[in-house]
Amino acid sequence: MQPAPPPVPPAIGSKSIPMSMLRSHGMARSALAALNYLVLVAAILAVLAGSAFAAKDKVFAADGLAIRGYDPVAYFTEGKPVKGTSAHATSWNGATWQFSSAGNLAKFEADPGKYAPQYGGYCAWAVSQGYTASIDPSAWKIVDGKLYLNYSSGVQSRWQKDIPGNISKANGNWPGVLSN
Repeated sequence: MQPAPPPVPPAIGSKSIPMSMLRSHGMARSALAALNYLVLVAAILAVLAGSAFAAKDKVFAADGLAIRGYDPVAYFTEGKPVKGTSAHATSWNGATWQFSSAGNLAKFEADPGKYAPQYGGYCAWAVSQGYTASIDPSAWKIVDGKLYLNYSSGVQSRWQKDIPGNISKANGNWPGVLSN
């Protein structure tokens, strides 16, 4: 013969413990206050969790500077990364873009989409893999007239093993990766 199961405590509001009895003893008020407190804590945690998973900026900008302050036009005109200056700067897509000359600034302002790096200046390899990462301005490549940046020269080597495939995957992931 099996032993009897332990007794189950009665639920609040059940026939065993009527709510009127709890109210008369102040227990319902305490339970309601505790429930309100838990709801408030849950709401605060939901807000905090939402901000922790908030969408990323459209442009990767270290300290507010796109491409870490390098001139995006110089990649096309000089074939190398060139540091920009605050004397030649503009704001576009929520970031500050710096240029090495007034001429490069004017070119960018006339057609930012032509000179801005793909994927908001985030690492092209990372975007192809479904996430975002920062970049090294010296890890770059222009493919079909578009500037691609990578996290490092090592990561760029991996990206270059299948440039068309990685661009295709990144195009499929962009801009969805900003909400990851």
